[in-house]
Amino acid sequence: MMKELKKDLLTLMKDLKSLSVKVERMAKKVDKIEKRAVAAKAKVKVKVKTKAKPTKKAVAGRTKSSTAGDVVFDAIKGSQEGLDTAMLKKKTGFADLKIRNIVFRLKKQGMIKTKARGVYVKA
Repeated sequence: MMKELKKDLLTLMKDLKSLSVKVERMAKKVDKIEKRAVAAKAKVKVKVKTKAKPTKKAVAGRTKSSTAGDVVFDAIKGSQEGLDTAMLKKKTGFADLKIRNIVFRLKKQGMIKTKARGVYVKA
């Protein structure tokens, strides 16, 4: 009985050694694959950095240094009768919510005032 147990343990040790060798080989292969992936990713990053930046759609009255609030204020300032949100949307290209937030901020700063419901003029 003791001999059989010893024989089984030796067989188990031999199997474990062969498994550990296989695991090491697989780990080396995985490392190689990861290095290739990192190298490929680095190449893609370099290519992306060399591309020219896309140009933004030009909107009337917009310059590089002007903010969205400046654009809306300039549009309102240029109108004598005042502008409503639909016209502001058309002139600036901004979304409704963005225009409402900007109008609220400009009114709070005292730069514009409400002429009629939804119509804004320079203060």
